[in-house]
Amino acid sequence: MFRGDGQVVVASHRLAKEVLLDGRRFSPANALDAVTPLPAAVLRELTRHRFRLPATLANNDTGTHESIRAAFAEAFAPPRVEALRPWLTGLTRRAVLGVAGRLRAGGAVDLDGAVSSEVPLAALARLLGLDPGATAEVKRFSRAALELFWGRPDLDRQLELARIVGPYHAVLRSWAASSTGATRRVLNEHGEDAATAALFFLLVAGQETTSQFLTLLLHRLIEQPGLLDFPAAAVVEEGLRLLPPLVSWRRVAADDTDIGGLPVSGGESVLVWLAAAGADEGVAECPHRMVPGQRGSRRHLAFGAGAHRCLGSQLSRMEAEVVVSELAPLLRRCVVVSPPVSDENLSFRMPGPLVVAMRRRPCGPS
Repeated sequence: MFRGDGQVVVASHRLAKEVLLDGRRFSPANALDAVTPLPAAVLRELTRHRFRLPATLANNDTGTHESIRAAFAEAFAPPRVEALRPWLTGLTRRAVLGVAGRLRAGGAVDLDGAVSSEVPLAALARLLGLDPGATAEVKRFSRAALELFWGRPDLDRQLELARIVGPYHAVLRSWAASSTGATRRVLNEHGEDAATAALFFLLVAGQETTSQFLTLLLHRLIEQPGLLDFPAAAVVEEGLRLLPPLVSWRRVAADDTDIGGLPVSGGESVLVWLAAAGADEGVAECPHRMVPGQRGSRRHLAFGAGAHRCLGSQLSRMEAEVVVSELAPLLRRCVVVSPPVSDENLSFRMPGPLVVAMRRRPCGPS
């Protein structure tokens, strides 16, 4: 533990879990607060589109959290998620066939755009009954939202991002107004603002986390092809431990307290460093090495813990397992042309394109 950048940083697995489990001492109310404060000009731009983020899911420490979470928990129930597997496998297989054809023709392919971005969004939309339209448009909005709220943009960039996020938030409001299922239940019980805010978080975090995780995991598998000899589920679990979808997540101390003996003042921000917690000594037999199937591999905090544990954990695991299984034969024959580069962000990994090409076979004797 240490203090840095105006907050308490918790990197220990044991203490990180303690903070996440104790909702009484450590509130999630600051989870969606902008890391770089939003000036009046940016707030005015967002307000033009009725942008609001009331406490609904990740940032909710009120009495409404249980009922809102219960509504969406039904959408992400294990039987519903597992029932998607055949459809998800077919979707992924078609995407992989397209990638293989382009690679065999001698082209380079961005796996982030062709696979990682497409599969999680399609699965989330199917579960929630959404029709998000073109993937590129959704990704433009969701990455803009991640940068605006968890990045460190200057004023000009904040305004540019707000002009993307605000109008799309208005689209989400229209979806909420005409929704069915879980979103309709939240709208009826808690109002349009709450339903829209829940859709905002689910669409932004619910597919971006898995998408970004997939890109980084696929990069690791191309660079270390021996990992492909292990079962996909074991590979995914080790990936979640060492490359968690969320690098960190925030809590705020409700009152004066302490963490592991370090005094923490009420109102002080606490950053739970999930990426460090997964590699902490004692979590796994080889905490710093990716060894699929090793003891302790599933003890990570990639999906959080406690009342705010990720609703989509099973969906994310299944998506990653299917993608790794379907892509494995192709990944063995690929080389990285351009590795993913991550933009600065407090909580999200934000990797850029992962461009690959087919490995050239050595020429035989003439």
